[in-house]
Amino acid sequence: MSEQMPQTNDREVVLLCRSIVRRFDEGGATLEVLSGIDLTVRAAERLAIIGTSGSGKTTLLQILGGLDAPTSGEVLVDGQCMHKTSERGKADLRNRYIGFVYQFHHLLPEFSAAENVAMPLLIRRVRKEDALNQARALLERVGLGERLTHKPGELSGGERQRAAVARALITRPKLVLADEPTGNLDAGNGEHVLQLMLELNRELETSLVIATHDHAIARRMDRIMLLEGGCLRPAD
Repeated sequence: MSEQMPQTNDREVVLLCRSIVRRFDEGGATLEVLSGIDLTVRAAERLAIIGTSGSGKTTLLQILGGLDAPTSGEVLVDGQCMHKTSERGKADLRNRYIGFVYQFHHLLPEFSAAENVAMPLLIRRVRKEDALNQARALLERVGLGERLTHKPGELSGGERQRAAVARALITRPKLVLADEPTGNLDAGNGEHVLQLMLELNRELETSLVIATHDHAIARRMDRIMLLEGGCLRPAD
């Protein structure tokens, strides 16, 4: 289904999604979760994708980020087709252009906050000292300057999610995909994490795509799209 384009058409296209279909085979039956989705995300844009639980929001974000493959269609990130490259090529595209924030932090329990945040840079083979220095600076920026050496189990839920946001942004990606990023937090911590993401979106000019069922969060984005019946359309 064709989407309504944002008014900022002069901005660089960061992500282009064409005719995405995703089907799953379940017990001899075929379930079509996504039915020909088109989407354009531009530089520094903030986009909310809303929909009920089970509508396919997570599936769509996984396809946009190259973590799942569409049954048909294509996703172009910075002009490069995500699903027509090797697994190593996809991993490289993700590392260079995309940051992920999930409902659950997915921090590695055996590493400190600073080491977790530095991990995407270490994967790029940035010198460990430089990677940790950048991680420390960003953790200070998100209010965790005194928690650098703490492991995830020693952090509160809000602190872990702030560290996850820092990890997503350490490479200064062109695009951040966030799947219910405040869904596991109380109202106060959720607001803190959302404000942080919006501030860093403005500061770093990173495009932000948030999948959420929370209409209050969605209204703070530039644009809201509704995923319903496998189709994506502008929300009313």
